[in-house]
Amino acid sequence: DRTRDRRRTVRIAWEKLLRWSRSWRSKANTDILQTTNKVVVLGGGSFGTAMAAHVANRKSELEVNMLVRDPVVCQSINDNHCNCHYFPQHKLPQNLIATTDAKTALLGADFCLHAVPVQFSSSFLENIADYVDPTLPFISLSKGLELNTLRMMSQIIPQALRNPRQPFVALSGPSFALELMNKLPTAMVVASKDKKMTNAVQQLLASSHLRISTSSDVTGVEIAGALKNVLAIAAGIVEGMNLGNNSMAALVAQGCSEIRWLATKMGAKPTTITGLSGTGDIMLTCFVNLSRNRTVGVRLGSGEKLDDILSSMNQVAEGVSTAGAVIALAQKYNVKMPVLTAVARIIDNELTPKKAVFELMNLPQV
Repeated sequence: DRTRDRRRTVRIAWEKLLRWSRSWRSKANTDILQTTNKVVVLGGGSFGTAMAAHVANRKSELEVNMLVRDPVVCQSINDNHCNCHYFPQHKLPQNLIATTDAKTALLGADFCLHAVPVQFSSSFLENIADYVDPTLPFISLSKGLELNTLRMMSQIIPQALRNPRQPFVALSGPSFALELMNKLPTAMVVASKDKKMTNAVQQLLASSHLRISTSSDVTGVEIAGALKNVLAIAAGIVEGMNLGNNSMAALVAQGCSEIRWLATKMGAKPTTITGLSGTGDIMLTCFVNLSRNRTVGVRLGSGEKLDDILSSMNQVAEGVSTAGAVIALAQKYNVKMPVLTAVARIIDNELTPKKAVFELMNLPQV
């Protein structure tokens, strides 16, 4: 009888959930997708390509333009419908085209997805600023901090475009490009100070295999997205040194605390750091072999030199350049961040991974 009652309770709870879901979907607004005619994606890397393909698949009449730097990639996308550098085996939608001409790409665009690495974003945007409509919403896919200025993308984009009112949305969360391309279930967050803008981007991007949550905490989403890359290098170092599961769990837990300490000092909400764009992204980047930043850490922990590691990679590991900026921010906000500071010291070749572990283990027991 108890088993039957328990099953009945579970069934009723599930049915209530499904009824709520059907009711919510029936009220969902899809006007934005219907009225959007053109989306431009800046950057021809793996994540930019995956998001371009995703948006193009949302509506066959939608024109999606990718602005790429490499003529070979451009030709590959237009002639063979694939990105030969990153996804040679994946067919891209017919309504996705590439160009190397910024004016052509941006002309008449309703939304812009920015997928250029953080360290190159400012100069890139300054060069195309004349072609950018002042009302064009920018959806930033880039995660990191600009090394010398400590700026986030929410600061870089309007300043580089010389338009403080340029609409801005940050997109973040646990999302490997390959799994997006394979249409595996994924959940992400869009954040903006403008609630109408987050709702619009949610309508544009949400699909049966991509859930999009909304947030007003731009700082929290951006800081978590930047700092998790540095923590992933630390996790990789632990893996490369074969230090075991106990130390991995302790390191990532400590790193999560450090990210929360700094982010909340900067005005972020603690719930953002424990959500999709925080803990969710941290878990994916720290524990899965597809992570570029974790791979850098594994190779550092195995004894390789940073220059050799970076020269052998065809993608940017943002955590390498972000590490130093993180420590500068920590000093600015008076936050102690031993794990992330150790990563920056290792990257600067001022500390060996073995010495870093010794120093961290001998910090005061508090």
